Amino acid sequence: MKLTIGKEQLINGLQTVQNIVTSRTSLPVLSNVLLRAEEGHLDLVATDLDVSISCRVEAKVSEPGSTTVPVKRIFGIVRELPAPEIDLEVDEKNVTLIQSGSSYYKINGLGAEEFPPIQPVVETRKLSLAQEKVRTMLRRTSFAISNDEARFVLNGLFFSVKEHKVTVVATDGRRLALAEEELETAVTEPGEIIIPAKAINELNRLLVAEGQMEIKFNANQVSFTIVGEKNSSIQMISKLIEGNYPNYRQVIPAELKERVPLAREEFLMAVHRAEFMTSDKNRAVKLTFTKNNLAITANSAEVGEGRESLAVNYKGKDIAVAFNPLFLMDPLKAIADDEVFLEITDELSPAVIKVNGPYLYVIMPMRTN
Repeated sequence: MKLTIGKEQLINGLQTVQNIVTSRTSLPVLSNVLLRAEEGHLDLVATDLDVSISCRVEAKVSEPGSTTVPVKRIFGIVRELPAPEIDLEVDEKNVTLIQSGSSYYKINGLGAEEFPPIQPVVETRKLSLAQEKVRTMLRRTSFAISNDEARFVLNGLFFSVKEHKVTVVATDGRRLALAEEELETAVTEPGEIIIPAKAINELNRLLVAEGQMEIKFNANQVSFTIVGEKNSSIQMISKLIEGNYPNYRQVIPAELKERVPLAREEFLMAVHRAEFMTSDKNRAVKLTFTKNNLAITANSAEVGEGRESLAVNYKGKDIAVAFNPLFLMDPLKAIADDEVFLEITDELSPAVIKVNGPYLYVIMPMRTN
């Protein structure tokens, strides 16, 4: 294999795939990136056997071929090289020669035949979505994915496609986030899958503000493909979580007594300040609604106490309800709207945060003494 490639192109390709690589593996080749050169481009592939990412970048290839090299090592070297172009050459022993200006390196690698084959997704369903729409849905929901391994079906994002609508849901049993987007073209066959958190985290990192992405999935796998400029593309393939996602619709309250409009940024900062007064033993902030006022209080014997007061449009009966402040702040950080609506019933019933759009967040209250 022999090629010349721009430093920035190679860095971008390595940055795209390297996060998936783990150093704690019994298979040494899984610490490597697969380099596969063909006419006009270089493919870079990394996998942990559950999630795989491939990235295609432009390159001047004089001899096609393939090899694998330790991804952290080659990335560290390439990032520090001074010249804008890099020559790569691989010999029959899978030693990769890197030359750039006056710099010269040889990295020992492993044969491409040792790299696990990446199974393409034989799709039963396919759709196209704007990257910005997918990014918005993931940002508004993925923070609520559970990390409790005992409830493995909650360790991913529920993804549902029906007719003209995509719905994504995440829950850890104490809160639930749901976002929806309309499809320009209706899908002929509905489908539901659970995408693992690691794949969702990678997708969050890869998505940009412009352009489309193609999503394919079947009962076992999902793939996301992003086509860029100059012969570049990114594809991520992930195994799916097996099992049945719980009926999340049952968790969403059908009707709540009070609906309070709140200035999102002001509410977020007030809760954030109050959170400093909580402790590990008492991680709760209390929201007390009285006529045209919201008092946000927090106190703990170890730390002290704090109080915030906000003017709000509230005419209902007095209600005091406590929440985990971190759970309260997560959706407020993820939403860009200036105004949010907090719907509540009493101190023991779940509350709902909504915006003017297809999004809602259900949060369970905390019991306080």
